[in-house]
Amino acid sequence: MEEIQTKEKILKGAEELFTKYGVRSISMDDIARHLSVSKKTLYQHFADKEDIVTLACKNHLERHASEFEAIRSTAKNAIEELAKLSVALKQNVQDMNPSLLFDLQKYHPKAWSEWINHKNKYIRTSVERNLKQGIEEGYFRPEINPKVIAAVRLELVQLAFDESIFPREHFRLAEVQMQIFDHFVFGLVTDKGRKLYQKYKDVNNHEPSTIL
Repeated sequence: MEEIQTKEKILKGAEELFTKYGVRSISMDDIARHLSVSKKTLYQHFADKEDIVTLACKNHLERHASEFEAIRSTAKNAIEELAKLSVALKQNVQDMNPSLLFDLQKYHPKAWSEWINHKNKYIRTSVERNLKQGIEEGYFRPEINPKVIAAVRLELVQLAFDESIFPREHFRLAEVQMQIFDHFVFGLVTDKGRKLYQKYKDVNNHEPSTIL
């Protein structure tokens, strides 16, 4: 039991560092120092940094999938689901280093594969389901193609991390993601959907973030 707790503690601490500083700049020494443990302790539980990065990424994606499932199960309609997702997205990327995805793609193929698999299966399926639901409810324009728009949404999420387009000295990741998210939603909605989404946004802007 203690061994499992130690492993989970290491993964949690490593994820905190990766999220804040990116992956490439963090060494095993940094992780050990952050957790006040020895490097020997790290290697007792993980083969190498690649092992930590991959498992931390997997845990991160599984946790957020659970959060999003909780949102889906409590949302009254497709618009409320998007409004709640907007709040969760803002919280999740608030202190995230934009270089995170680039580091995974270039230096950690196993972790990158976890992200691609999660994006192309779980997120794509979730977005398509939400789009179809919104069309049926009359909140989204009936002429949209859920498969096409879901693919666009996936690429927009990743686009916000591209520092060649949104350099860190000029853009904040959270602001970019929220601008892109709102642009995406307002391109979907009917007049009925726009009014309801704006209503949810107004409520969220005036209340503490207790959506989850």
